[in-house]
Amino acid sequence: MGGRPALLIDLPNRKFHFFGQTLLPTDTPIFALLIGSVFVGIFAVTALFGRIWCGWACPQTVYMEFLYRPIERFFDGEPGKKQKVRGAAGVRKTLKHITFFLVTLYIAHLALAYFVGVETLWKWVRQSPLEHPGAFLVMAATLGLMTFDFGYFREQTCLIACPYGRMQAALLDRKSLIVSYDVRRGEPRGAKKRAPRSPAASEEGLTVSLDILPDADRRGDCIDCRMCVTTCPTGIDIREGLQMECIGCAQCIDACDAVMDKVGRERGLIRYSSQARMAGERARVLRPRLVIYLSVWAGLFGLMTVLLATRPVAEVAVLPRIGAPFYETPSGDVANAIRLRLVNRKDVEATFTVSSPSEGVGVTAEANPVRLEPGESRTFPLTITMARGSMSARGARDVLIRVETDTGLAEDLKFHALGPVNRTPGAKGPS
Repeated sequence: MGGRPALLIDLPNRKFHFFGQTLLPTDTPIFALLIGSVFVGIFAVTALFGRIWCGWACPQTVYMEFLYRPIERFFDGEPGKKQKVRGAAGVRKTLKHITFFLVTLYIAHLALAYFVGVETLWKWVRQSPLEHPGAFLVMAATLGLMTFDFGYFREQTCLIACPYGRMQAALLDRKSLIVSYDVRRGEPRGAKKRAPRSPAASEEGLTVSLDILPDADRRGDCIDCRMCVTTCPTGIDIREGLQMECIGCAQCIDACDAVMDKVGRERGLIRYSSQARMAGERARVLRPRLVIYLSVWAGLFGLMTVLLATRPVAEVAVLPRIGAPFYETPSGDVANAIRLRLVNRKDVEATFTVSSPSEGVGVTAEANPVRLEPGESRTFPLTITMARGSMSARGARDVLIRVETDTGLAEDLKFHALGPVNRTPGAKGPS
């Protein structure tokens, strides 16, 4: 976007490219508002949809369920059928871990690309690691951590390392959408025969009136097969209610629906719902907690949008002096040596011209005008010269430094120039 990656955290050059926008260190307020709006947005989504991030969008879950778990099933077989897979177990295990390593190696390089860019990364992978040891060590550390995570630690990351699960008790309420077990329909649980077809059944043949069943089969719909526990990646029993370990992946819903199909019961014994709905309460989407979250998010995101839209096309700053505060020229004028920092925020080249509208003030620079590439910043020395008689009795004077560009910037900076104290008899000020 705009000739740059959509997302690039360019730490060496201190730039953050974010979907066509380039944030610099001076854009810290915008970056802080972005992070704040993301966190508050997560709070609002959690209050409304529960842990939908954990189950459907978190990289830990996405990589685990859509990449590493299918690789594992390819080599070891489906869950519950591993003992039926024939062949040399040692060879299968070795091939599985080699595949894990190659996939993780690619992802580690992909993570590095977010910080250095794809072009730089492609150049590095064809060079010796000794030519870029720092980046290679970062990639190697990422490779090691991801190998440990997806090869061994797995869901323990969600239970032990991630703080989000422990925060959900404060973020959720009784009306939040969660994976729920219908206690009123499922209990008392126990094994039962397949439900017979009858006129009381629905068109799909799944809903059956318990009145036509023998007394021994008048149990709840849960047959206590424990498939919901077996398929759960964190090993919990969803029938015990909302638990910190539940990541909302809905695998227990799929497993239970498959069992309900086999026994001729209606689907949805385990489903997405809320504690309030399960208790028979009226559903309410808007509630004080959600209104507060959305209001705060709208304020943060709106302020960030305004700051992005009103950013100047360039940045100009006068930096502190280096060396003596002033010196006198051979012609008797007073000179102040300062530094001027220019930043071109535009996506095209810009020419900066420095001058002073103050009377009797001259500006001297090594190069004036200065041409900067898109996103380039440069700091260069600048000399402000003024007549000694134009200084105040205290040896000071405020001057204006004007910076103009061909991209539309025109900014005046006030600079407090210093000079020798005027010792003329009768003059005001210190003697």
